[in-house]
Amino acid sequence: MTSEHRAKRRPHGGLADKRRAILTGALTVFARDGFTRAGIDAIAAAAGVSTRTIYNHFTDKAELFQTVIKESAGRAADAQIAIVDRHLHKIIDLEADLVEFGRALTAPMATEHAEHFALVRQVNAEAGHIPQAAIDAWQEIGPRRVLRRLAEHLRQWTARGLLHTDDPERAAVQLMLLISAAGPPHHGPAPSRQEADELIASGVHVFLYGYRR
Repeated sequence: MTSEHRAKRRPHGGLADKRRAILTGALTVFARDGFTRAGIDAIAAAAGVSTRTIYNHFTDKAELFQTVIKESAGRAADAQIAIVDRHLHKIIDLEADLVEFGRALTAPMATEHAEHFALVRQVNAEAGHIPQAAIDAWQEIGPRRVLRRLAEHLRQWTARGLLHTDDPERAAVQLMLLISAAGPPHHGPAPSRQEADELIASGVHVFLYGYRR
């Protein structure tokens, strides 16, 4: 490869690296400050780039936010769907298996996807000030996709006689709400592992009280 060809290729990697740095820095700032309070200067500092570089990649803060939440939601949803499939594809003890599923599902909220779920809490707190397109994109790429996969498993359990529900989609929403109560709260400290386990177990018990045959 000639030096001319290398020179032409170099900027593409550089641009991709800068875009990734911007998205990573923006996720940190949006998760910490929310959409309204987050400033482009703060995002630039977190990303280690200039504000001009950000505007070379994104039209405005709204476009940047939508891109951030879509990418972040996609990664979190991929991880959650993998957990859904891994834990729910074969049921031996319905209640015990659902409790184990709940523990596995809530763990990433406080660990590898903590920034994403912090961002979600910011979105819930200031939904009226966030562009609707960003909220719709986040919901479709993230929570709705996870709920559809969970509903598929509940539909299969209903067909096998393990559950009784005429609306697996609604049942999936209710199960997710009961389990996610053990995740990081909107305000205050996160529950201890023991407290989270107790919340998950009681949530599963309530769910099965309403849906088990």
